[in-house]
Amino acid sequence: MFLNWLSRRLAAYLSKQVAQHSVPTSTYEALEKALRPGDVLLVEGNTRVSVAIKYLTQSTWSHAALYLGPNSGLGISEDGEPHTLIEADLEFGIRPLPLSYYRNSHTRICRPVGLDDGNMRMLTDYALSRLGDQYDMKNVFDLARYLIQTPPVPARHRHKLLSLGSGDPTRAICSTFIAEGFQRLRYPILPTVDTIPSDDPSCRGCIREHYRIRHTSLFTPRDFDASPYFRIIKPTLENSFDFRAINWANL
Repeated sequence: MFLNWLSRRLAAYLSKQVAQHSVPTSTYEALEKALRPGDVLLVEGNTRVSVAIKYLTQSTWSHAALYLGPNSGLGISEDGEPHTLIEADLEFGIRPLPLSYYRNSHTRICRPVGLDDGNMRMLTDYALSRLGDQYDMKNVFDLARYLIQTPPVPARHRHKLLSLGSGDPTRAICSTFIAEGFQRLRYPILPTVDTIPSDDPSCRGCIREHYRIRHTSLFTPRDFDASPYFRIIKPTLENSFDFRAINWANL
């Protein structure tokens, strides 16, 4: 009972805003128009826990949400806006959200390539099945240490410090929740690639690549940005961008 109380208090503390949002790199209207079901929306957070995640991952991105679109069955917000996003939130667990929640945030769209209708149904069904699951508070306790002090951890090891958690399948953090959905489709994010001898008897010196899925606890928001299998979508460029139309101030 005490541990649950402490977890809730810690989650509320870590969720407090400590900085202003960065300037968005596109208009909200352009973002809304550019998004497609299956996209991963990365967010530069402005809370205490975001500071720890950005430090450990050496990345702009501290949060990730999955865009499923207005017809996904996520429901309607209190303001009558359709929920189009689903995310694992520190305080509220896995929940649906309207896109306008991140209206003023610095975001990036990472798009998987080649998903068909069957893949999207599987991804949507998985996401809906996780609604209400809780955030992995063991991971939060581990992250909280880095708000008290930022130890001189070599950059190459910081990513590993996020591969923590209780291992309870009903709990997740934002990136592991999304990564599990894509790995159920066998869609790669940052797989481990081994080179092994080819089984072609006519080419003894040849090698072939062998892909292995990484455990979902190893994924962070920046991995969707770094993945060679997700296309980066820039809403401003998707909307018939013409640099000649920019109204420059006279210098």
